[in-house]
Amino acid sequence: MTDRIEAFIQSRAGKKVLGALGVNAPVELKRYSPQQNSFFSGRLLLGAANGAELLNAAAEVIQASDAQVLAEPAALEQCPALNNAADEGRYAALVFDASGLKDGLELVQAYRFFHDNIRQLTNGGRIVLLGRPHLQCATAEQAAAQRALEGLTRSLAKELGSRGSTAQLITVANGAEQNLGAALRFFLSPKSAYISGQVLRVSAAEQVGEADWHKPLAGKTAIVTGASRGIGEAIAETLARDGATVIGVDVGAMEVDLARVMSRLNGQPLVADITAADAGEKIAAAAKAAGGVDLIVHNAGVTRDKMLANMSEQQWQMTLDINLASAQRITAKLLEDGLIRDGGSIIGVSSMNGIAGQRGQTNYSASKAGVIGYVDFMQHDEKLRARNITVNAVAPGFIETAMTAAIPLLTRMFGRRLNSLSQGGLPVDVAEAIAFFGNPLSRGVNGNTLRVCGQSWFGA
Repeated sequence: MTDRIEAFIQSRAGKKVLGALGVNAPVELKRYSPQQNSFFSGRLLLGAANGAELLNAAAEVIQASDAQVLAEPAALEQCPALNNAADEGRYAALVFDASGLKDGLELVQAYRFFHDNIRQLTNGGRIVLLGRPHLQCATAEQAAAQRALEGLTRSLAKELGSRGSTAQLITVANGAEQNLGAALRFFLSPKSAYISGQVLRVSAAEQVGEADWHKPLAGKTAIVTGASRGIGEAIAETLARDGATVIGVDVGAMEVDLARVMSRLNGQPLVADITAADAGEKIAAAAKAAGGVDLIVHNAGVTRDKMLANMSEQQWQMTLDINLASAQRITAKLLEDGLIRDGGSIIGVSSMNGIAGQRGQTNYSASKAGVIGYVDFMQHDEKLRARNITVNAVAPGFIETAMTAAIPLLTRMFGRRLNSLSQGGLPVDVAEAIAFFGNPLSRGVNGNTLRVCGQSWFGA
């Protein structure tokens, strides 16, 4: 969704005007297309620090794509499967295995790799660093070095964002090397176009077979609340695109829109107020009729903005109930009745305001921070872990929706620009992250809140 001024900025004339003012127009982001054969194509340079522990797993994943894989000397020495040395050409991606770093001074190996090669990264390029969770390290020095990778990643992302490029860090727990693939594929692919400067934790989980890149959710059933428009509609569309059967839930006032969306997607509309006493029973009945569900996406939400001193208790409670408490009740009912299948996914929608807070949104920010707290806690639930059910969340930033279109013009323009990529995201960007969490290959991705914000300057 764009306005006239934004359209002008993206035009040739607009870019000339901005250039004369010393302002760069944002680079158009490349997003997923069904015509893409695999998750990545183009030249990719693989580097490694000494003692790299994830290199073999990473090389196996990358070599299964359409990438032309080249490697720096340290990577060639440590991975027998690599045989193409780096050259002077340009690269669409740089991947560096930093898992072997033992202290802060060894970080110079990462410096050398990026210093020597970052100028060769194309616009819209990808940087992925691989490391270990710092709290699982054997020494304080090693923990410091691994935690330092987060600062390096976030700063690289901010240096490269004006070129439409992204940088991410994947930390892989000991014994989880074979679970790296899903996260690495996602961050190298155009499906992660509006995600940058983020850290994704991968833990050990039961490994499943290969999924179809284009239809990873084939045969799966998903419930999406607030599915009639905006981000919810995009979530439903993306899950259906990936092969899932979607049960879309929304309130009676949105019944016509909900029916339209579900008809287009061959999904099932379910009219229900998620705060009603019988909401759990209604949704559970739909899940039971479908033979169980594989994904439950808690997208429904509201804002009731006022300064806290002027906010009524009803405005507070309504926001907390819709955005947080109702999702917990519905999840509890589905779990109690055994309607979330083994290997399933519970996915919440948080917000950057739940991380950073926002003036006039104490209720909304509290509810969205609560979503993160719920995810953090539930990842340790022994019953869920035994059934390989994951719990994750997304935290959108400035996403182009009808809600953001109603923001005053100047505020809207600044909102778009206040991130490393200098533009607003699209509803599909949030949906792609949710589809990634629901992918059967993502079982090792659990307890994460992934920020879909272009690396917002606030809260990122």
